[in-house]
Amino acid sequence: MAKPKLVEKKYLLTFILVTSLFALWGFANDITNPMVSAFKTLMELSAAKASMVQFAFYGGYATMAVPAALFIRKYSYKHGVMLGLALYAIGAFLFIPAAARESFTFFCFSLYILTFGLAFLETTANPFILSLGDKATSTQRLNLAQAFNPMGSLCGMAVASLIVLPQLISDKRDAAGEVIFNTLSETEKAGIRVHDLAVIRNPYVAIGCVVLLMFFIFAISKMPKTEGEEMKAKGEVHTARETLSNLWHNVVYREGVLAQMFYVAAQIMVWTFIIFYADNLGINKATAQNYNIVAMSLFLCSRFIATFLMKYVNTRILLAIFAAGASLCTIGTIVIVGMPGLYCLVGISFFMSLMFPTIYGIALEDVDSRDTSLGAAFLVMAIVGGAIMPPLQGMIIDKKVILGHPAVNVSFVLPLACFIIIILYGLRSYWFKKSKIAEV
Repeated sequence: MAKPKLVEKKYLLTFILVTSLFALWGFANDITNPMVSAFKTLMELSAAKASMVQFAFYGGYATMAVPAALFIRKYSYKHGVMLGLALYAIGAFLFIPAAARESFTFFCFSLYILTFGLAFLETTANPFILSLGDKATSTQRLNLAQAFNPMGSLCGMAVASLIVLPQLISDKRDAAGEVIFNTLSETEKAGIRVHDLAVIRNPYVAIGCVVLLMFFIFAISKMPKTEGEEMKAKGEVHTARETLSNLWHNVVYREGVLAQMFYVAAQIMVWTFIIFYADNLGINKATAQNYNIVAMSLFLCSRFIATFLMKYVNTRILLAIFAAGASLCTIGTIVIVGMPGLYCLVGISFFMSLMFPTIYGIALEDVDSRDTSLGAAFLVMAIVGGAIMPPLQGMIIDKKVILGHPAVNVSFVLPLACFIIIILYGLRSYWFKKSKIAEV
């Protein structure tokens, strides 16, 4: 029996177009992470309050994921993509009045609206990619598409590292490595604030223009109907109540939503606080962002490696193995003070690479196609983990020292707990699959 193709020829153009969306939200994710540290200095905030950037960013996912799924159920994946791109562009352009008003709250609101669009895109694109071919290759196909997400992330990081952070006057340091901005008068700070907020605004306006272009490309492109959409056309649909019941009674799906929430929390904490970790070692933001770029490069390379390994290793076991590797690196990050600890922190990204798409694919593997859009919504809604956990980590970092150990090191016990939960999900989902096969 011939092995099914990863992407059939009839779906190739659609696959390429939808995969481009992964890069778009990757850019937004990873140009935003270093802004937490930038806002902390510029707006003179605590680490916990600066982390509200992430609360607003990932809170938008939690707010809009289910409405996005209901919209897609009523209309189509194509309409979901177009509305997502429109909201993404609106949120990006709102950075113009936010910078003019010099309001941290307005910036958070702009990100909140922007991520309404990202929620639509992720709720649409992930299940759309899964549907473009045989179920047997769905998780591998999603890992391939998701490999383009870190490409967008690297672009976002490069813009942050090479364009945004080096231009921030507020991050200039004295010979001792201390930030000069904190010693200036209010008049001097006001002038710097106007300059730096404009620097932060510009890349968001630029990506807003790119997103508008993608909106018009999708508007004129023809998309194939998925199995779920064809069944809807025939009237073979589940009510929302039936779908929710089916999803709740699917143990692997239910636990997958929880695992996804903890994974996203771990990912955002690791990437957001690399700069804080480096700052504690006396490294400035622009230089520290280079470690973020190395981490994302490892993440990108590892995603292609993981996609290849899935041909030979059970995806559930591979998930558990990679989560164990991430746990070991996180322990090194906590225990080791100095550059080796920072290297361990960067190394975590290699093992995180396959987690999001693999958890996603495993969770939806046995979900009825009529329930996929709402099932995808809860997996996207699980991104709220990225809103809840970073402020908690910020509160730990604000302690400065805990039991004689740098608080920034200690704070990584939160990602460690998340990775342990993912190990358990990989092993439990493997056991459930094996039990199901044995019953047949």
